Amino acid sequence: MAWAAFGVSLLVLLALAQRNLWLALVSGALVLGLWTVPPAALPRVFGKALSDPGVLALIYAAGIIPLIGAALQEGDLLAGLVARLPGGRRVAYVLAPALFGLLPVPGGALFSAPILESMGGGKPEERAAANVWFRHILLLFYPLSAALLTGAKLAGLDLWTAILWQLPWAFFLLLVGAVFLLSPFSGEKPVGPREGQDGRRWGWGLGVLFFAPALDLLLRRVAFLPAPEVATAIGLSAALLLALGVGPGLRAFPKLVRRSHPWRFSLIVVGVFLYLGAFQASGLPSAMAHLPLPLSLLILALSLLMGLATGRQQAALSVVIPVYLASGSVLDGWRFSVIYQACYLGYLLSPLHPCLAVSVEYARARFLGTWRRLLVPSGVALAGVALAGAFAL
Repeated sequence: MAWAAFGVSLLVLLALAQRNLWLALVSGALVLGLWTVPPAALPRVFGKALSDPGVLALIYAAGIIPLIGAALQEGDLLAGLVARLPGGRRVAYVLAPALFGLLPVPGGALFSAPILESMGGGKPEERAAANVWFRHILLLFYPLSAALLTGAKLAGLDLWTAILWQLPWAFFLLLVGAVFLLSPFSGEKPVGPREGQDGRRWGWGLGVLFFAPALDLLLRRVAFLPAPEVATAIGLSAALLLALGVGPGLRAFPKLVRRSHPWRFSLIVVGVFLYLGAFQASGLPSAMAHLPLPLSLLILALSLLMGLATGRQQAALSVVIPVYLASGSVLDGWRFSVIYQACYLGYLLSPLHPCLAVSVEYARARFLGTWRRLLVPSGVALAGVALAGAFAL
């Protein structure tokens, strides 16, 4: 029953995502929850999913980020940033998402999305797909990546040993993305009429984007907060005030709200955590871990399924790595990297993946159209992972 509910909930989610992503997520959560959880217990499941202080802070933060982007655009602070990215449009489409992907801010794809929209080129679905794909390239071996830190800890590996094995995969995924996703973005970056006239303006724009994670990091270390994400919410609020101060001014705030529709992004986070709560209560994680398959096939299938079902790479790793270790097999750096990539590819394609959801929403793209553009490079990457897994696992 749980498997049938999972399949139907995904069909509902994908069908409705074409028109309204947050409504699709909530509807999918209701289908899965009503099918697998006693009706009397469902309010408690959903209440638990949304009552966590960290989740509430993320819901708030998701609404603040597009306002920052709108303030930077309205104040003409993004144009200089775009102009100073090296290379042509294709290089900028790699660098902007990859560099801003290192910022430890949930929903950080919304930072690079306005820059890609400013550069133009391609269709909305193509811009959204490129933003999602290249955002995560550097995170594959970034020492401060939460997923990498968690995975290495679970596997009992030295972090830098794990990073060494992640590097070839990062290069491989960069190459795959360049082949399949960058062709629509040929030519030079657009040059705005006011670029270069005031070198301080692009510096203010960059300062706003880095101020939020810097304050976030500081507060996490020195303040006693109910959840780490509260520091993120505070940092983003301060960054919004800074963006308004150096940009269009406080009087422009109502206009920015009307233009950016911040509630859409907050509602997406609500939907993500409602679905995740229903999934965790459904018994599906245990069912996935006990699929009657050969170990190598089980691990690859479970990695992909958990990443796809949860939209959270750490959640997938926390299930898959213990299952592999329980088999008595040795998890060295190469095997770890294979499992990590399989979890990552499932997470990348998940409708619950916040970066995918907000990139689609910001570009005003069609969800399935964006998903189809990610499917081919993901399939090629997965074939490489499966080939490596056949020898490693």
